[in-house]
Amino acid sequence: MDSYTLRTLFLFASVVLIVDHALSADTVPDSRRHLDKRSSSDRKTLNDARSFLADYNEQAVKVFFNQVEATFTYLLNLTDENQARNSEESLKAASFDKKSAAAAREFDGALSTFPDDVTRQLTFISQIGISALDNQTVAEFNRLTSEMSETYSTATVCRPEQPWNCVTLDPDLSEIMASSTDWDELVWAWKGFRDAVGVPNKPLYAKYVDIANQGARENGYEDMGHSWRSEYGDDVKEKVQEIYEAILPLYKQLHAYVRRKLHNVYGDRIDVKGYLPAHVFGEMWGRFWDNIYNLVVPYPDRPNIDVTDTMNQQGYNATTLFEMANEFYVSMGLLPVRDEFWENSMFVKPDDGRDVVCHPSAWDLFDNNDVRISICTEITMRYFLIAHHELGHIQYFMQYEDQPVAFRDGANGAFHEAIGEVMSLSVATPKHLQEVGLFEGLEEGDFETDINFLLKTSLTTIATLPFSLGLSRWRWDLMSGVYDVNNSMARWWQLKRDLVGVEPPVPRSENDFDPGAMDHFITHYPFIGYYIRTILQFQFYKAMCDAANHEGPLHRCDFYQSREAGTLLGDMMSMGRSRPWQEAMEVITGQREMSADAILEYFQPLMEWLERTNAENGEQIGWDSHSGKQAEV
Repeated sequence: MDSYTLRTLFLFASVVLIVDHALSADTVPDSRRHLDKRSSSDRKTLNDARSFLADYNEQAVKVFFNQVEATFTYLLNLTDENQARNSEESLKAASFDKKSAAAAREFDGALSTFPDDVTRQLTFISQIGISALDNQTVAEFNRLTSEMSETYSTATVCRPEQPWNCVTLDPDLSEIMASSTDWDELVWAWKGFRDAVGVPNKPLYAKYVDIANQGARENGYEDMGHSWRSEYGDDVKEKVQEIYEAILPLYKQLHAYVRRKLHNVYGDRIDVKGYLPAHVFGEMWGRFWDNIYNLVVPYPDRPNIDVTDTMNQQGYNATTLFEMANEFYVSMGLLPVRDEFWENSMFVKPDDGRDVVCHPSAWDLFDNNDVRISICTEITMRYFLIAHHELGHIQYFMQYEDQPVAFRDGANGAFHEAIGEVMSLSVATPKHLQEVGLFEGLEEGDFETDINFLLKTSLTTIATLPFSLGLSRWRWDLMSGVYDVNNSMARWWQLKRDLVGVEPPVPRSENDFDPGAMDHFITHYPFIGYYIRTILQFQFYKAMCDAANHEGPLHRCDFYQSREAGTLLGDMMSMGRSRPWQEAMEVITGQREMSADAILEYFQPLMEWLERTNAENGEQIGWDSHSGKQAEV
């Protein structure tokens, strides 16, 4: 599932407190490499560096706590007063960042003589993202992201025949997208949200792009997209495309199968040889397809592996979900959450009239006793998985809390998300659900239940990969100036059609701005991390299943109660980003590169079933680029 971690929330608050994104010590931007040429007489000593880092860590914990706590408070109560305090603390943190970065850069001439851990800390501290800009520009960046996010969270869509009947995204529009099969109602919700959020955010986003690029260039990058890609290596564009091509045959089979099933629901409004319309996937963006599982389930007569009804029948509440998630980690010998977690977190949407941001998020406030969750929990299987995912972030925070501040983050931007998704893979298995009393009827070698499970899992993994790649490519090109906000919609939908096989349900024009209705875009989140995490999670999963001595098909593995798997994971998490991500990955997987091998192995039984089923039904695999009803923007 999807969430925000500490790094994202700093970006949401419009100032990056440590580094815009993880930068390996061996990938210093070109603008800083020349500084190593200074004479040795200008260089400070190792003792000077260690003294600076000790002082930095002591101050950073206090400054960052104040800033993150102010952001947390604002997002849980969207008032002008809280926004003002959030902006004030953000500017204080930006000032601290600037002073710290300037001091760290005084050691540039000696970096090559220092131990790796010292060099890495100094490098991270010197890369400060938007904070490198002047206070007025940072304040403007704060204003832009806050205003866009507030529009996203509070905008209403009104029924045309009942103009007094207006609803917000959560929970109303989200519920409509998740449960309705009324074509016109879905179009109304889909278009209405983009009109209410994307269009007003358009001019703000144009200004945001300009400032984000200024910040990236100030830190030695060509543009913001270059900054986001830097932590994954110079060949990341080629690598993610290679992985896309590896999973594309499976995605096309899944697309064809889902297209036929939805054609059975919506009739000729869905062309069985063409694109899928963007509003029929069960959520506002079509990123995850799991809410339409009941419409596409292969064997509906088998016991339901979506345990939403069972949880409600058993009286589950938000606390139950997170207590179960905590117990899952403890069963593996990992750390339990502290009492402060339960006291300081928000688990349900307040009923006191406050406007809040409901998007699931995990928080590290740098005080070692203070990690938090903010979420508007619903009692569904999706939130059962989200609870385990969010506790993955919390576990990561706790595992690396003894690291220096500059190392308190995931090994790269995808690791945090991958950890949460690894846990979701394990707890979603029928084996685990039966173990915790949420599923009955699992039989040895139950092929039909296996296919149901794999199909459901593919709706949140395989289905999302082309989506994430398309969005990333669009934003990279936007940041690099290939097009601007005012002429970018045609490219947005071209990528959707070409890579995802999806088209808009109604005509779009350059007067619209659909990206502005995406939370991740207006909160400065580098979306490629979600793509990479989906690949990494299966590599991690396979390694942990091996450690747990799992036998049989990979998709049946549940490492609940495996201390061996827990030790493997804990050893990696405790590193934070103290070492290059390839080394952290090697600790858990024995590999240093991203690979599609594990994800393809996991879904091989589904691939074979889809190929056979689609062939029997005479399905066209892929989409006819000329068949779309909305072929032009």
